[in-house]
Amino acid sequence: MATGDKNLTGWADQDHVPGIKSELLELNMGPQHPATHGVLRLLLKTDGEIVYQVTPVIGYLHRCAEKIAEGVNYKQWVVYTDRFDYLAPVCCNHAYVTAVEKLLKPEVPERAEHLRIVTAELSRIASHLIALATFGLDMGAWTPLLYCFREREEILNLLERIAGGRMLYNYFVPGGVRYDVPDEQWIKDVLSFITMLETKKIKDYNDLLSYNKIFIERTADVGVIDAETAKAYACTGPVLRGSGVKFDCRRDDPYSVYHKFDFEIPVGMGEMGTVGDCWDRYMVRVREIEQSCRIIRQALDTLPEGPYQAIPLNKMVKVPAGAAYSRTESAKGEIGHYIISDGGQIAFRNKVRSPSFCNLQVVEKVGVGQMVSDLVALVGSLDIVLGEIDR
Repeated sequence: MATGDKNLTGWADQDHVPGIKSELLELNMGPQHPATHGVLRLLLKTDGEIVYQVTPVIGYLHRCAEKIAEGVNYKQWVVYTDRFDYLAPVCCNHAYVTAVEKLLKPEVPERAEHLRIVTAELSRIASHLIALATFGLDMGAWTPLLYCFREREEILNLLERIAGGRMLYNYFVPGGVRYDVPDEQWIKDVLSFITMLETKKIKDYNDLLSYNKIFIERTADVGVIDAETAKAYACTGPVLRGSGVKFDCRRDDPYSVYHKFDFEIPVGMGEMGTVGDCWDRYMVRVREIEQSCRIIRQALDTLPEGPYQAIPLNKMVKVPAGAAYSRTESAKGEIGHYIISDGGQIAFRNKVRSPSFCNLQVVEKVGVGQMVSDLVALVGSLDIVLGEIDR
């Protein structure tokens, strides 16, 4: 529908070309558009190919997860966290059980903490592989999708062997993990896989996509999110680090046993354009895969013997009255749980902080002035997941 709305922000003024008067076209991108990465609707106002206003419309995947937390016990609700970021479900498990344990105060076994980190980092790699694959597809590259899905399949096989599921795992429980390592061969297979990633596969991704001339032209200097804007919109994860801000919960607010391991925090450096552009956000994820491999190797090399659960699986958990907030570094950014307990077996309230929800809001500012094709690049570089946004 054509409009004559002149109340737009920034440089977006209809009369910016003297002598030419144009109308703005209002169109919907999504909720069934493949480049919106889920059931997201972007309400656009455009003049030709130039975006004058972009408004995210969400809620199509709302499942009342926080309300459900008030009706099931603490152990039962772990399975709902899998459905938040279904591309990195183990990371979502980690955030929730950490919050419960702040109130419950069990002595989580060292073996369980190491297994948590190994599986969470495998899940992070699997998520980043999807991010690289689908972002390349948004930019017109088909082959990287096949490469990344091939390696992701190996991760799913490894997680299936230890957790029993291929996509949604329900692996963490308050006080530990649900299952121990299936056998010594599993550890060898994980180490073999990350060695293959480090020595060969990441180089293949870089040769095929990262340093591809067309891909660079489509992503460098496009969708620039400067550090101040990223912080103002509460962006976290690769979106924040892509803007040059070196913040990661695993290092800056350590949890589990991450403080025992040596790893770097990759940030955007403007190598191909401006710091905080789409290429920087993409490249941060490539380099985070390398760092996750480092963490996994250290966690397995120092994997201690002993129990992997502090609380038997068949024992109901009764959490002391109080409130606790826990934040962890998911694949998409900082995910947080604020839990209020009244002393029973069911949470009085469980409020979730979704990194994708915060990261998505920045398109309202950064999307203005972009071409529609560059808006696709911007949304793809944010690596959002709607299961986490809507909950």
